[in-house]
Amino acid sequence: MKLVVGLGNPGKKYQYTRHNVGFMFIDKYAKIKDCVSFKCKFEGEYTTFKHNDEDIILFRPLTYMNLSGTAIRQIVDYYKINLEDILVIYDDKDIPFAKTRLRVKGNPGSHNGMKDITLKLQSNEFKRIRVGIGSPESMDDMINFVLSPFNEEQLKELDVTFNDIADAVDLFIDNKFDIAMNKYNFRQNKNG
Repeated sequence: MKLVVGLGNPGKKYQYTRHNVGFMFIDKYAKIKDCVSFKCKFEGEYTTFKHNDEDIILFRPLTYMNLSGTAIRQIVDYYKINLEDILVIYDDKDIPFAKTRLRVKGNPGSHNGMKDITLKLQSNEFKRIRVGIGSPESMDDMINFVLSPFNEEQLKELDVTFNDIADAVDLFIDNKFDIAMNKYNFRQNKNG
């Protein structure tokens, strides 16, 4: 069994905001996999599909971003999911817009949702895909920035990125995350 988590905040006012790229991706990927309805449980919403006789769970925690770990801990405990079978998709202000960075483990950095997940799982040994949202002109404006909506052009660009992430998730499900990392990891150009 594998668990694919997209982070975000519940509610219409947050639907297309920068902090919600995880939710947005889960919505798109669920459509790709013909998952038409989500169930409410574990303080979140989830849907499932089968791949080669393995259950794949797509999950959106509804605890608000900063308490994401609470919901994830519940579903992980209920289904007894191994840490190496968890993939979390979330926004990152330190990566250029619509670029991705894939890692098999790592520190949460300044992302409060990831800090809570690491705390509640008592581990950072789970896979993650960070989606670049760019950064504000002033760090004093960070909260307003992450809670501001994408414009139409940005949503179109993100949709292309989501196609790449969908392929990366497929590779994760097939136990080929190393191939996904080689294919989709953004690498900063040394010259700028």
